[in-house]
Amino acid sequence: MSLLEKLRDATRGTPYEGKIYLVGGIVRDRIMGITEEEDCDLVLEGNAEELADFLYSKGISDHKPVTYSRFRTAMIQVEGFQVEIAGARKESYTPESRKPNVAPATLEEDVFRRDFTINTLLENLHTGEILDLTGMGRADIKAGIIRTPKDPSITFEDDPLRMLRAIRFAARFGFNIEEKTYRAIAEKAARLKIISSERIRDEFVKMLMTSRAADAMEMLHETGLLKMFAPELENMRGVEQNIYHIYDVWTHTMKTLEALPDDAGLELRLAALFHDIGKPSTKTVDENGNVHFYSHQIVGAKMTSEILSRLKFDNETIRKTAKIVEMHLRVGEYDSSWSDTAVRRFIRDAGDELNLLFTLTKADKAAGNTEMPSANIQELEQRIAEISVQIDVRAINSPLNGQEIMAMLGIGEGRIVGEIKDYLVNEIIEGRLSPNDKDSARKIVMQKWGKQCTSNS
Repeated sequence: MSLLEKLRDATRGTPYEGKIYLVGGIVRDRIMGITEEEDCDLVLEGNAEELADFLYSKGISDHKPVTYSRFRTAMIQVEGFQVEIAGARKESYTPESRKPNVAPATLEEDVFRRDFTINTLLENLHTGEILDLTGMGRADIKAGIIRTPKDPSITFEDDPLRMLRAIRFAARFGFNIEEKTYRAIAEKAARLKIISSERIRDEFVKMLMTSRAADAMEMLHETGLLKMFAPELENMRGVEQNIYHIYDVWTHTMKTLEALPDDAGLELRLAALFHDIGKPSTKTVDENGNVHFYSHQIVGAKMTSEILSRLKFDNETIRKTAKIVEMHLRVGEYDSSWSDTAVRRFIRDAGDELNLLFTLTKADKAAGNTEMPSANIQELEQRIAEISVQIDVRAINSPLNGQEIMAMLGIGEGRIVGEIKDYLVNEIIEGRLSPNDKDSARKIVMQKWGKQCTSNS
C-alpha cells in the first residue's frame, strides 16, 4: 500500500475526509508526470497537531509526531517518508528573520503565501480534485514559468531563500523565471545575508546536481546572488587564458560543468566548478605576451577549502574536492616518458579520486582545453590498467606495522614510526621492495634507522 493510500484509508469516514489536501511539490510533480513516491506536504483548514496525533493513534506514523505549534505544523514519518502537515495559515515577517509569525487562514490565503505558483496547486486527498486557487498554477506548469503568487518583492523580502529556490527550480525543470520575478531577485539579492550558510549550501548543492548546473550559475551571476556567498567565482569572469584555451576562465568552467556525465557526483561537480578558481590571482604575462597561471591548482585548492568551509560543507567533501582541484593538472601532464614508477606514484597520490580525476580531465578538455592530447590520456589509462593487474597500488601498506617497527628499534610511539612506514611504502612504489617482504623491509629499516635509534636510546 502506498503512502497516500495509507493516509487516505486512515482518514476515510472521519471528520477529516475531504478536508485534507496535498500541496506543493508532490502535486506539481504528479501533474508533470513525475510519479515516484516522495515526501509530501498536507494542508487542512484545521489543527495540524490534532491530525498528526490522530494518524499516530491509528498506527500510520512510525513515531510520535514532532510538532511546531508556533508555525501550526506537525511532522510525521510513514515508512521512511516525511509527511509535513500544516494548518492553513497566513504569515507576517520581520526584516531580520525569515521565520514568520503565523495565524489561521483560509486555503486561498494559504496558497498566496507560498513561494511560486507551480507549488500552489491543491489536490484533495480523498477525491483527487485539484484546486488552482491562484488561477495560475496549472498554466505556469504547462508553460514552464516560475513566478510568485503575489508581488515578488514582498515574497523575497519575507523569505530570501526563495530567490535561490527560483533558480533551482528553473535549472531542475528547464523553466524560465518570469521577468518581474527575475528583476525582483536582482533587487533583493542583498537580503540573502540573513540566510544561514547551511541553507544556502543546500540550495547550491541542489542546483549543482541538476543537468543545467551551468545555467544555474549564470543566473546566480546575473541576479547578483553569487557574489553574496561565493564572490571568488565571480572573479573568473573575463579572465583571458593562454593559446591553449578558446574561452575565458568563467566560460571554460561553465562548459566543463556541462561536459560532465549525467551521473557525476557532488565532489566531481564541485571540483569542476572550482578547478580553475586559482587562475585570476595567479595570472601573469611574460615579456613575450604569453599568459601563465603558475601554481593555480595549489592556490585553487586552498580557495576551494576556504569557500566550502564557509558554506559549512562536511570535512570529507571539502578534502576530496580540494584534492581533485589540486591534482587536476596531473593527468594532462602525462607523456610517454613516464616510468612505471612515476605511474605507480600517480596512482598512489590520486587514491580513491583517481577515476574522478580522469573524468574531470576529459570534461576539461571537452570544454576547450586543447593542451592535453587525447592519445596521452588514453595511454595513461591503459598503463594504469596494466599496472593494476600486477598490484593494487592504492592498497599498498607497509610490510611492517607500528608494533613491529617499535620492537625492532626499541623505541616508543612517535612521528618516526609513521615516517618509516611511509618510506617502506615508497620503496614498494619504486619497485625496490615487494609488498609482503618483511625480511627485506627489516633490513632496510635497520640499515637506515638502526644506528640512529640506538644512539638516541
